[in-house]
Amino acid sequence: MPRARDLGIRIGTLTPGPGDAITDVAGVRVGSVTLIDGDGPLRRGQGPVRTGVTVVVPDSERLFEECFAGCHRLNGNGELTGLEWVRESGRLTTPIGLTNTHSVGVVRDALIAAELERGGSGERWSLPVVGETWDGTLNDVNGFHVRAEHVHEALGRASGGPVEEGGAGGGTGMICHGFKGGIGTASRVVPDENGGFTVGVLVQANHGRRERLSIVGVPVGRLIGPDVVPVPGEGPPGAGSIIVICATDAPLLPHQCTRLAQRCALGIARTGGAGENSSGDLMLAFSVANRGLPPADIEESAAVSVPVDMLVDAHIDPLFYAAVEATEAAIVNALLAAETMTGRDGITAYALGAERLLDAIGRPTA
Repeated sequence: MPRARDLGIRIGTLTPGPGDAITDVAGVRVGSVTLIDGDGPLRRGQGPVRTGVTVVVPDSERLFEECFAGCHRLNGNGELTGLEWVRESGRLTTPIGLTNTHSVGVVRDALIAAELERGGSGERWSLPVVGETWDGTLNDVNGFHVRAEHVHEALGRASGGPVEEGGAGGGTGMICHGFKGGIGTASRVVPDENGGFTVGVLVQANHGRRERLSIVGVPVGRLIGPDVVPVPGEGPPGAGSIIVICATDAPLLPHQCTRLAQRCALGIARTGGAGENSSGDLMLAFSVANRGLPPADIEESAAVSVPVDMLVDAHIDPLFYAAVEATEAAIVNALLAAETMTGRDGITAYALGAERLLDAIGRPTA
């Protein structure tokens, strides 16, 4: 499917990375498993199934490599497990899983099992980071169709390069601003004079009201109203959530990662998201720059101190701009990649579509 830059839609002023994806950040890998099965009325435990799991692995060689991280909450009606330890330690210690609301537990447990299978100590504790958004409008969410083997398969598929977007992996059953939504990704590169660093973002977009959707400043949601493209009619307007994962190769300390995560919320706002009461809008940012950190558990580390690199704050603004732009672009890419999907009980989430979007952007507005 065409992406924003393929259509000549310029989001922001910074240059995308070569793949315009979170995997432009050196070493970051993404893998997904998509589960689609059945049609017709909802029968709990039998389907229809419109769900899946996506994993983001920060390191190209090690599955469990600790890196500096920070997080932010725009609105907390959602879940991203493990954030208390991220806040306390400033570390991301596991791959990140993304799935539906009622499959967080199985994905979390599977990540622990994966660590043990790859030689982790039987005594080592783990607090995996797993985020969710609600796909129950299209999916048999209480059928618990995501299983541990799907998580292991997603980890096995994790790779650099192009990322599956739209209705794939954890984004399979998601709806964004009343259109079919899901996984989206983008990246931005800051100027050489500020380090030439890359910021990559991946979103699981399942948020927003139709009338608030704005793309490159155009009120697309008002121009393409429910009279043109129907909105799936379940739940209060604006219900839903978005998870934002932001990666960078800039040498950020934990508090700087937190600051970067905060700016991702501005990218949500630029497309019309407002952190509504019924939305879970959670962001995590991590830096791959200071690799080889000793474990955060002092008892397990022989090192008393280690040297680390730190970005000078006078050069951090371009990274903020990159996070804003990449988040905005990732949401647009999720919308463009998503195809119309019919789920349980014949409920249909319609695609925004490239031609319809280009027509709206080119249309004069009052």
